[in-house]
Amino acid sequence: MIDLSIESVVLPSGVSTELELIRHPGGAVALALNATGNICLIKQYRHAVGGWIWELPGGRIEPDEAPLLSAQRELREEVGVEAANWQPLINFWSTPGFCNEMLYLFSAKELTKVPLQRDADELMEVHWFSVSEALKMCDSGEITDAKTLLGLYKLARAVERQ
Repeated sequence: MIDLSIESVVLPSGVSTELELIRHPGGAVALALNATGNICLIKQYRHAVGGWIWELPGGRIEPDEAPLLSAQRELREEVGVEAANWQPLINFWSTPGFCNEMLYLFSAKELTKVPLQRDADELMEVHWFSVSEALKMCDSGEITDAKTLLGLYKLARAVERQ
């Protein structure tokens, strides 16, 4: 899934150093909005952070998989919906200080239900919130996941412009 390495580099300043790096294939994220304008958030158990967190659905891009196809697959597997309307929102580095993971965020609309296909090690609950409820969760610190915060920011800005 990832490649850990220590690389000897010469920085643009001319300084030579060794950097610990994680090479990651990238991830894709779906900001899914249903017909009533509610947004899908996953409450997922994440051992690395010691508990349950709120996230937009998404996951790792498989080898030779386009980011959009990954987002579509993750939405089907984790939420049990497919979207007829997909739009790219933003691409961003998750943790550029030590990792090259690029995340691709898409909006997903015109949803239809399909069977869930979760992996056995995925512990999650699917919830739907109004945009204002989700933004309140950001403001209160209940949502702490960076991709989810950025996705909800992009959504709030789009709503502002309407």
